[in-house]
Amino acid sequence: MDDDLDRALDAVGPRLRTLRQQRETTLADLSAATGISVSTLSRLESGTRRPTLELLLPLAKAFGVTLDELVDAPPTGDPRVHLRPINRHGMTLLPLTRRAGGIQAYKFVIQASDRPAEPDPQTHEGYEWVYVLNGRLRLVLGDHDLVLSPGEAAEFDTRVPHWFGSADTEPVEFLSLFGRQGERAHLRARPKRQE
Repeated sequence: MDDDLDRALDAVGPRLRTLRQQRETTLADLSAATGISVSTLSRLESGTRRPTLELLLPLAKAFGVTLDELVDAPPTGDPRVHLRPINRHGMTLLPLTRRAGGIQAYKFVIQASDRPAEPDPQTHEGYEWVYVLNGRLRLVLGDHDLVLSPGEAAEFDTRVPHWFGSADTEPVEFLSLFGRQGERAHLRARPKRQE
């Protein structure tokens, strides 16, 4: 039993680092949100500091996850996925994947507004694929200003300045697959049969 506990606690540091990087948060920002010093956070992430309940509770709250998710507690038999929405840049995003690394899936919801938002293109490392579920998505991508309707998709290198918003004042829902640089979402075709 002690081996299981040690393994669970050893895995907390890498999980904390992954959560922080996925949310594009610095150690200083996390320190300000939790009241935990930057040096303690750094030691937790590197595994040189053993996590305690006093440290894990504010971290779970700051990341919007449960303690079970932080320590990777064994499943309790409930098959439901408990999504924790993240509000960022006027959008709500729901993480649909829970594993660290690899391609991450999100559902984005842009709420209705009185007037369309002003584009503010951003860049970052990675590759993204989007698929519109409902509404009309405005995608500003480099010099292109595109409107995607339900059922339409786009993929692009996120080092190209890009921005998402509603094409009008109506809400928009879309799925996003995001991978680190070089990871692309693509379909594999079956090889053609030899006749």
